[in-house]
Amino acid sequence: MKSLVKAGITVLLAACFSMGTRAQNIIPESQSIVKGKGTLALSQLEGIMSNLNKKEIALLKDHIPQSISQELNAKKKRSVRKISGFHAKAADTLFIKQPQVPILIERHDNILLLMRLNATETKTLDNVELNLDKALPLHQVKALRLYYGGTEARQDVKKQRFAPVDYLTNFTPGKTLRAIPSYVVLRSECKPTAHHVTLQAKQQLFPGVNYFWISIEMQPDAPITTRLKAVLSKAVADGKALTLVNSAPDMGRRMGIGVRHAGDDGVAAYRIPGLVTTNKGTLLGVYDVRYNNSVDLQEHIDVGLSRSTDKGKTWEPMRLPLAFGENGGLPAAQNGVGDPAILVDNANNTIWIVAIWAHGMGNQRAWFSSQSGIDKAQTAQLVMAKSTDDGRTWSAPINLTAQLKHPEWHFFFQGPGRGITCKDGTLVFAMQFVDRERVPHAGIMYSKDHGKTWTISAPACANTTEAQVAELPNGELMLNMRNQSGGGRAVYTTRDWGKTWQEHSSNIKALQEPICMGSLISVAAKDNVLGRNILLFANPNDPKERKNITIKLSLDDGKTWESAHQVLLDEGYGWGYSCLTMIDRETVGILYESSVAQMTFQAIPLKDFVTGKMKDDDRKAVQRNWSGCLTE
Repeated sequence: MKSLVKAGITVLLAACFSMGTRAQNIIPESQSIVKGKGTLALSQLEGIMSNLNKKEIALLKDHIPQSISQELNAKKKRSVRKISGFHAKAADTLFIKQPQVPILIERHDNILLLMRLNATETKTLDNVELNLDKALPLHQVKALRLYYGGTEARQDVKKQRFAPVDYLTNFTPGKTLRAIPSYVVLRSECKPTAHHVTLQAKQQLFPGVNYFWISIEMQPDAPITTRLKAVLSKAVADGKALTLVNSAPDMGRRMGIGVRHAGDDGVAAYRIPGLVTTNKGTLLGVYDVRYNNSVDLQEHIDVGLSRSTDKGKTWEPMRLPLAFGENGGLPAAQNGVGDPAILVDNANNTIWIVAIWAHGMGNQRAWFSSQSGIDKAQTAQLVMAKSTDDGRTWSAPINLTAQLKHPEWHFFFQGPGRGITCKDGTLVFAMQFVDRERVPHAGIMYSKDHGKTWTISAPACANTTEAQVAELPNGELMLNMRNQSGGGRAVYTTRDWGKTWQEHSSNIKALQEPICMGSLISVAAKDNVLGRNILLFANPNDPKERKNITIKLSLDDGKTWESAHQVLLDEGYGWGYSCLTMIDRETVGILYESSVAQMTFQAIPLKDFVTGKMKDDDRKAVQRNWSGCLTE
């Protein structure tokens, strides 16, 4: 039965795609349809047929083999006759999408489900029924809300969107936590007392495409590691059940914390995250505080810091470790400091922040305005601050420009994100510079005396910029770089502190990117619950666009990054920068620029990276260290 339904769907899809653009636009994603099962798959076929006109139906009739309808069992005959006979039109179809984006614990409205209904026959949506995963403790959910989002413009119907506008915003100060009132109509609200919930709509439908969505609000004390699944099981309109079509399988939703939202503390935007865990287990997140707008230096920008002592559940008020204000007779907007990286010296728990300070430059982009030379009037300055009290207070700025910058370089600064302490105690940051020919290069800067003096390496690779460094088990340093040529991440290694570099086997080929910053950390076997040496990498997992923020795990020092060891966090669009740290032996934390908050924090158990199919040798090794964590 299942194979026959799939065959019918496949034939129908092929026929639809042979008919041209309009038929292609009215069907859901082909992959999700072909994966349909039983009655659902048949209803999907009916839903597709209901959107075709008579001419298209006549064309499709010739494409469907009679054997498919003849061999289906008697229980399905009525549905099949609608498909192969074409003498009855199905009811309107409700298309459903569950976006894979974080659910923020502090947010009043998080998008749980999006719905699209093309009302050709239906007059009123009565209600919808929602099934929550029975493993979800209901006391963690504060409210579920059903909203009506209005209609689609006639000229945009073919776009097959699930919302005519963004009901929530990540970028407008003061409008990041609740649905924008002018874009929605609240139809019902409840606190769930059972895992099956009915939400009343009683919404008269506008002829054409109508939009609905369900929001969820979590309790403030909901654990950040909570997972959530929700399925729309039924929708009733005009007293009858609608056909339901899900655009994609439910992957499960993860919680998050919006550490910084647009408008917090009167700030327009927050960008460029760095994240570390101190020796005391404190999480320190750094970022650009962009007061006036979201643009890069030169602007009014300070380095901000958020501190958490409870593994990321709550964060202390923002501090400013580096801020120049009005300096040298110039306004604050011509004394911006930003693109921070942060490092913990594991020997003494001293924390270092390195950033770039731009002085003057006429509020134009420092990337182009910074010139050759050493003096602050000529070129951007590399500055550091340190803390010896677990990130509570910070030193005055320490200027390293004269010590490290080559005068002929136009621009010299750090790779944003984080640095590392090597096994021998050496402190290492990634760095980058723009040479006299205006070609960018990435490399490292390091200290062998706990930050008193620093040395810079030779460049690893031309036309590379924002990089992160990790120490491999064999002592090599791996530099993972933004590749300005596109195509994939540039990856090189060194055995001599960057005097010479070797191309890694994964260079360009293994990690796709849309030309963006990425995060890389190495975790020794003794420091993680899997008991394996691992690399973790995060970036927008797309070749062209900053979307699909994904964490990937490698079990072979970055040679391969298996799809079975990846976790998608956020499919939405954002600025895309990220930084990783181990919270404890079992959990990795990430601070990143998401589609739902400008600084979003999430915590992901390492077991979530190894629950899929694994190579036999990898499976056996992990099972020895953590029995019971793997399932097919």
